[in-house]
Amino acid sequence: MEMGNQHPSISRLQEIQKEVKSIEQQVLGFSGLSDDKNYKKLERILTKQLFEIDSVDTEGKGDIQQARKRAAQETERLLKELEQNANHPHRLEIQNIFQEAQALVKEKVVPFYSGGNCVTDEFEEGIQDVILRLTHVKTGGKVSLRKARYHTLTKICAVQEIIENCMKKQPSLPLSEDAHPSVAKINSVMCEVNKTRGTLIALLMGVNNKETCRHLSCVLSGLMADLDALDVCGHTEIRNYRKEVVEDINQLLRYLDLEEEADTTYAFDLGQNHSILKIEKVLKRMREIKTELLQAQNPPELYLSAKTELQGLIGQLDEVSLEKNPCIREARRRAVIEVQTLITYIDLKEALEKRKLLACEEHPSHRAVWDVLGNLSEIQGEVLSFDGNRTDKNYIRLEELLTKQLLALDAVDPQGEEKCKAARKQAVKLAQNILSYLDLKSDEWEY
Repeated sequence: MEMGNQHPSISRLQEIQKEVKSIEQQVLGFSGLSDDKNYKKLERILTKQLFEIDSVDTEGKGDIQQARKRAAQETERLLKELEQNANHPHRLEIQNIFQEAQALVKEKVVPFYSGGNCVTDEFEEGIQDVILRLTHVKTGGKVSLRKARYHTLTKICAVQEIIENCMKKQPSLPLSEDAHPSVAKINSVMCEVNKTRGTLIALLMGVNNKETCRHLSCVLSGLMADLDALDVCGHTEIRNYRKEVVEDINQLLRYLDLEEEADTTYAFDLGQNHSILKIEKVLKRMREIKTELLQAQNPPELYLSAKTELQGLIGQLDEVSLEKNPCIREARRRAVIEVQTLITYIDLKEALEKRKLLACEEHPSHRAVWDVLGNLSEIQGEVLSFDGNRTDKNYIRLEELLTKQLLALDAVDPQGEEKCKAARKQAVKLAQNILSYLDLKSDEWEY
């Protein structure tokens, strides 16, 4: 719609569309739930604009009617997008997992900071399981889901880090108050910091509705001022003690910035992350090597150089910075498995080639294991080439083939032969690893 000497109703519709357009990115990137304040605010704005559009007088003119219809459709589209973001099944999955983490914090951590005994191994295992499950929530590249997953992981990982840091430092503190008059004040501040740490955890996890980030920031800043006012000149041990407590406070203040950063950072978009780009570069080269091996007319000629380069790629993955991000950690773990699987494939091919050159008598059970290994080698080649999901017929076929090889190994009777027992055990492990790799390739995980 061109601006200029046009009907006032057209001009009004353009103004409304401009206002709707101004909040479009907020709607598309909305990562909260339908009971969030921001959801209600955006919903209220869009609903108001719909009423405004509806009130525009078309005077029965077709062009104005069409313009009003288009404006209404665009606004309704954003309203629908907002609702879908808040109620997307995977967004609700993220919330359900987060609620499990909240329950863990309520049960295991809050009592600890209220004088309980300690944070249990059960809590650490529970939180680790929550983090792993969150990294596997599918986002389909949808910005709102990526943001929701990233923000939730950030909070839970922060809680995990706060507790780990606290447990590491606890044994060396506090100092004896006989050492210096300032020690009593530092000890007092440290006790307050510990209480504040518990409050911060509860606040990050949404299990404390009585506290706010702003108030907690003021409390910590006040404790910092108390420490700055102490005169500890000439007392290195006490100065270091104060420094430790100051570092604790600064760390807690950084955690308080998480909520604000959540709305401004693009860290959720791992597609441009330096570590992910490095992993992708390694995977690209690994796939090129894999294609060369699977398509080569004489693969044995490539085995040595391919293995050497693949080992180098493992080294590159070891150097990838995880940035305390569980999604990057998972991406690296999967990349390492991809490369190691290809190395295992070459190792098995080499072993089978060497066996052909050995013309010697062997135990029937041992020969049966080698026959299965030969089958596994062929199946593994197919698995390496597989590029689908778990509903594909080829996936089901490969899974059945691997299961049959496991059953064949189970039927092998070593007849007391230790060498045969060891070979069968290794073959079973290989078959299980290929099955796991097939699952990993087909679970449609994305960072």
